[in-house]
This record gives sequence, structure tokens and C-alpha cells, in this order.
Amino acid sequence: MSVCLAQDPTADRLLAENPAALLTGMLLDQQYPMEAAFGGPKKIADRMGGFDVHEIAAADPEKFAALCATPPAIHRYPGSMAKRIQALCAYLIEHYDGHAQALWTSGDPDGAEILRRLKALPGFGDQKARIFLALLGKQFGLQAPGWREAAGAYGDAGSHRSVADVVDAESLAAVREFKKKAKAAAKKA
Repeated sequence: MSVCLAQDPTADRLLAENPAALLTGMLLDQQYPMEAAFGGPKKIADRMGGFDVHEIAAADPEKFAALCATPPAIHRYPGSMAKRIQALCAYLIEHYDGHAQALWTSGDPDGAEILRRLKALPGFGDQKARIFLALLGKQFGLQAPGWREAAGAYGDAGSHRSVADVVDAESLAAVREFKKKAKAAAKKA
């Protein structure tokens, strides 16, 4: 399994191998360039000696915020994102024993149930949850019945609408162009 979300082979390998890191990258993907957001988990892993939800959740909040703010910072807003990351990790421990992939594997859930679980995560609204569900289906082989329907337009085959559709630099450019056109159309309306 390989992904090309951070546009950096080492950071992308972490995302492909660690579902909690992937969720964290998705959490960081707001008001920040996508590839930088998905590169954030590797920065955390480099600074903590790995990406472990238990260690992140248990970290002193001030020290973790400082770690996230150390240049290069993990996000434009490293302090608030540090809090969100720790909340996400604590939620994964409380509800899924620290196993992020249990969100989409535990109890053989269908697409609607996975969407419900994703929307319950701290920092994940409806749109972010749908995009992540589409990412799981399009790039991580999720076979849950109804995942495309639950993901909405983000699940459309052949689209270039979100991070779920980014597999290389060319598709990243296509997604950016789609978003640029959508923003211009919304501004006109």
C-alpha cells in the first residue's frame, strides 16, 4: 500500500502504515496546504520517536503544543491543532482501544456506520468525515457496502474533488483546479 498525500515518500509511508497518523493528517487538513497537513504526523513521529496514540494522548499538553509549534510547525495554528490531536488520540483510546482502524473494521460496519463513527471524532465534521470515507474506499481498499453513497460526491469514481483523489502530483493539481473553480462559482453565486 502506498499513498501520495504528503508528497514525501517517508511521510506517505507513515500514513499508509499507521491509521492514526492518517486520521491525524486528515484532522490537520484545514486552512493549510494538503501536503503540509498530511506531512504533520511525520513531524510528530520524528520528534516523539514514533507516532503512538497512547504517548500523544498522555503527553503534557504544553510540551506537546511546543513540540507541534517547533519549526517547521505541524500547522499554521500549531497550538489549537495540538489540542485537537490529543483529543483525537484520547478518543481513539477511549472508544477503540487506541486502534484507529477499528473505526472502519470493528463489527463489519457499512458505509453509513463508518460515516457516523467518523463524524463522532473530535475535529471531524460531516464534510471531513465524507472525504476520509472516500479516501478509505478509493485508496485503502475499503469494501464496506454503501461507502460510496455515504461519502456522497467525494465517493464518485474518476472525480478530482478532494484528498481522496490525490495519487500523484498531477492529480493534486487537478484537485486544486477543481477547488479553485468551485470557490469561484460560489463567489459568483
